[in-house]
Amino acid sequence: MKKTLYFLTCLSFLLLWSSCRKDFEFEASTGNLSFSKDTVYLDTVFTNIGSSTYNLKVYNRSSDPIRISSVKLGQGEASEYRLNVDGIPGKSFENVEILAKDSMYIFVETTIDINNLPSLDNEFLYTDKIEFDSGSNLQTVELVTLVKDAVFIYPDKDNTTGIIETLTLHIGGQQVETQIQGRYLEPSELTFSNQKPYVIYGYAAVPNNETLNIEAGARVHFHANSGLLVSEGASLNVNGSLSTDQELLENEVIFEGDRLEPAFANVPGQWGTIWLLDGSINNTINHATIKNASVGILSEGNADAITNKLTIENTQIYNSSNFGVLGRNTSIEANNLVINNSGQSSFAGTLGGRYNLTHCTIANYWNNSFRQFPALLINNFQETADATYIADLNEANFNNCIIYGNDNPEFIIDEITDPSVVFNFKFTNCLVRFNEANSNFTGPNYDFNNASKYENILFNQEPDFKDPNHNELIIGENSAANNQGNGTFAADVPTDILGTNRTVAPDIGAYQHITFE
Repeated sequence: MKKTLYFLTCLSFLLLWSSCRKDFEFEASTGNLSFSKDTVYLDTVFTNIGSSTYNLKVYNRSSDPIRISSVKLGQGEASEYRLNVDGIPGKSFENVEILAKDSMYIFVETTIDINNLPSLDNEFLYTDKIEFDSGSNLQTVELVTLVKDAVFIYPDKDNTTGIIETLTLHIGGQQVETQIQGRYLEPSELTFSNQKPYVIYGYAAVPNNETLNIEAGARVHFHANSGLLVSEGASLNVNGSLSTDQELLENEVIFEGDRLEPAFANVPGQWGTIWLLDGSINNTINHATIKNASVGILSEGNADAITNKLTIENTQIYNSSNFGVLGRNTSIEANNLVINNSGQSSFAGTLGGRYNLTHCTIANYWNNSFRQFPALLINNFQETADATYIADLNEANFNNCIIYGNDNPEFIIDEITDPSVVFNFKFTNCLVRFNEANSNFTGPNYDFNNASKYENILFNQEPDFKDPNHNELIIGENSAANNQGNGTFAADVPTDILGTNRTVAPDIGAYQHITFE
């Protein structure tokens, strides 16, 4: 009896399943698929560097489940593209099923060697297509990628152990082994031209007593945790020039990460830093854009150098996850420098040193997280787990500068008082954001009536930036900075960062004002 009942139950279940089976019978596709896009642009990639993963959504808008007889790349196994269909990687697939009123994702990637392609002017537009079905039911989605050739600089790797070459630094006559992955540039590599972009893995180090010259229009890209290191006795000369097209910046030297997709265009912290090691000398940067680093420029030591350790002019530094410029007991002269959007300070002069900034815009409109420090930080000490070090702040002069941001105050003068060291600073004709009513900032360094430290200061007035959240720091006709610059300092820096003469009616900051459209 029990066996009979069991048999009847199973039979009933099978009959019920059979009666519903038509809901799961897949009809052959008739070429009526819909797609989220008709062309998948994989943006620009460097040769031999993998792209990001892009997606295409395929829709079955019919009331019946369908089976697509084939999904494949037009060039088949020879294609430089790779697909992933419903979690399965490959270049061709058969009998792909989509339920009624449902959809599926196809993910697309590529890694292309431009040496295998007929490149023109160091770049090539590589194309293929995804083909769905065949014959009269054939539907296609185009795939397009711009591939750029580049000069690659990277450390050696031991194929047996997998150990990557690290730098040995020469400091004070001694060799110091480090864990910094990278290598020293060869003599033939000490000029970066504008013929091809440069892609750097690890730290590219300028050897002792050598100079790296970077020509106008050069493009330098860094992989994650990579950068430039200028060693003892060595120099970096960035020789950009004024560009006629402020969108293309054809003559600017641009330092940024190696991800060229638009989604990475303004992501902070994609690479390390330009590191001017203690003992490097006569470093100059002119007409450069440094963006998306952890620290835009790290300058260490040589506070008493006969010539400034770093002279930086007509340069923009944006989207640094920590500091735009970080100086440690160093000497920096800056003219027409613009810094914005830094996770900590845009400009930090720490452990004393010498800093002279004229017609600079030091702003910070960081909104990715809480930041601990203001746009401008000046101090005379450095604290470690074992000790606190104090040094002379010989001078920190800010002339015709804007110091502003989305916090208040936007500058801090932090001194450990010690009779054995000096602490000299002065702000002249500056527009600053500082809440004078904040009782946390007291003492002689915040005596704004002391003309030896503060002269002709505009507090908390509107700079009228065009769009500071998108790093557009040019000022408009309603700016409080207009015609408020000191003429003597303007004569020392007679044109603004865009080449506009400022000697007749100088505005404060790196830009002369314009009328916004």
